[in-house]
Amino acid sequence: MALASASYLSTNPLKILTSRRPAPLSPRLPSRVVLCQSSEPKKWRAVVSTALAAAAVVVSFQGVGPMPAMADLNKFEAEMRGEFGIGSAAQYGSADLKKAVHTNENFRRANFTSADMRESDFSGSTFNGAYLEKAVAYRANFMGADFSDTLMDRMVLNEANLTNAVLVRSVLTRSDLGGAIIEGADFSDAVLDLSQKQALCKYASGTNPITGVSTRKSLGCGNSRRSAYGSPSSPLLSAPPPKLLDRDGFCDPSTGMCDAK
Repeated sequence: MALASASYLSTNPLKILTSRRPAPLSPRLPSRVVLCQSSEPKKWRAVVSTALAAAAVVVSFQGVGPMPAMADLNKFEAEMRGEFGIGSAAQYGSADLKKAVHTNENFRRANFTSADMRESDFSGSTFNGAYLEKAVAYRANFMGADFSDTLMDRMVLNEANLTNAVLVRSVLTRSDLGGAIIEGADFSDAVLDLSQKQALCKYASGTNPITGVSTRKSLGCGNSRRSAYGSPSSPLLSAPPPKLLDRDGFCDPSTGMCDAK
């Protein structure tokens, strides 16, 4: 009996120990694995939600209007009236605009380089800051047009109608205005060659209704206090001899040769 009880008492603790040792190990390992698996979906959930929010913003912007590609940038700017909404930025370089009609339109900062504008009608249109180098505008109608601060050098304007046009600070070097109608046109601070200016002064008349400046005065016709000679592009070729100038660089009235003829 004593041995039986002793063996019973000695075997029970072994059973208890062997049954308790694996017990704490089995729940700990799965719990750690479960924790690692549960943290990953949270991270992915945050990434997916952020991506969905960004997609929603893009879709909302696309609903307002499609953004143009880089190749269509000039067309987009023309439709939006310029990069900052203050001009046309239209591209008419080397374009065929013969007998085209574009009256009272906005062509600010537009490009008409080498364009064929013969017998076209651009009356009342705005060309501020536009480029019209080497454009051919034979008998074109620019009545009341605004060419302020416009590059018009080497332009053909034979018999063009510039009645009441504003050409303030425009560049007309080596341009041909033979037979152009300039009644009421304002050439204040415009850059013209001497020969062209003298030819225009022969028949210049009228007063611009917008600026109130006389056409002859804007050209410097017969004004001894206004330098009507030369141009920045060729000052030596078109300037009068130094003996005709006074010490301030203006035409000396005593020479009797101050009137442009």
